[in-house]
Amino acid sequence: MPEKVVWVKVEALERFIVDVFKKAGVPKADAKTCAKVLIAADIQGTDSHGVSRLKPIYIDRIKAGQQSPITELKVVREGPTTAVVDGHRGMGMVIAKKAMNLAIKKAKKLGLGMVVARNSTHYGIAGYYANMAVEQGLIGVTGTNARPSIPPTFGTENMLGTNPLTFGMPSDEPFPFMLDCATSIIQRGKVEVYARIDKKVPKGLVIDGEGEYLTDPNEILHDLTRGEAALLPLGGLEETGGYKGYGYATVVEILSASLQGGAFLKALTGTNLGHFFIAIDISAFTDPNEFKKTTGDILRGLRASRKMPGHDRIYTAGEKEYLTTLERKKTGIPLNESLQRELAQLRGECGLKGYQLPF
Repeated sequence: MPEKVVWVKVEALERFIVDVFKKAGVPKADAKTCAKVLIAADIQGTDSHGVSRLKPIYIDRIKAGQQSPITELKVVREGPTTAVVDGHRGMGMVIAKKAMNLAIKKAKKLGLGMVVARNSTHYGIAGYYANMAVEQGLIGVTGTNARPSIPPTFGTENMLGTNPLTFGMPSDEPFPFMLDCATSIIQRGKVEVYARIDKKVPKGLVIDGEGEYLTDPNEILHDLTRGEAALLPLGGLEETGGYKGYGYATVVEILSASLQGGAFLKALTGTNLGHFFIAIDISAFTDPNEFKKTTGDILRGLRASRKMPGHDRIYTAGEKEYLTTLERKKTGIPLNESLQRELAQLRGECGLKGYQLPF
């Protein structure tokens, strides 16, 4: 029997998320920031980082006292183009937005800005912060470490997080170049999506302690928590280039911990994370319009190149997300049955009514 999926208008779902955060003790302005980051993921089709994480990653952790709904951000070190901030385990999205805004401010003044954060929590979709710079006509770069889930090449123990390394660059097209992806082949959130829809994880993405492949998503999620499963880095095994994903994951770990004196590897719990944010003023190097045109020409050239048999289109990074955003602004956000039940539970626990949510 096919699963019943319902579609919820973006505005209604965003209002619901804001009010759930407020009920959990998050101040109104911060609740709006958090909701916008989650909606930004859902509206572009990155369902692994949207409303599906509202309860398990944010609300449950607040209830358990693992992170604070009140964000007390402190700048602990600062230079003309740099800063280190301490988030005191507040809301990761709020910490990240303030940190990137500070990097943007510095970049506009002196050409470059870099801000690193420690003692933060899950900040949602990394591309949201890179896009903040893009919207200001700048290049944006960000990354974050995470709970261990990736093994080093030739290893089976999960040591590194999925550690996304994200770049956003403006172009003369309706959408920017936006590369936002983990340094593992698959991330924990995607495994959670497979579990919700009761679908096997493709073979070759996750291994157990003996190096054998795992495909049951519930088993994977259980074993990841116990350190008995690991998500392979980009490239997979050594002979297929897995050392490259392993290397990039390590780069993100270093930039997310070493510069700010933060936690790393096995010391990471999900509520003591580190992030980094870089903003680059294009006008310090070249004319911004020339940059956008050259970038657009590069993207158009890639899409116009010879295609494989059976494929009539080539995409560039950020294009599919742009097209999905256009569609979901009209159709709304799809919610599977498992997520419907979870949100209905939250609605009841928070005593919320009147959201036009069809479940």
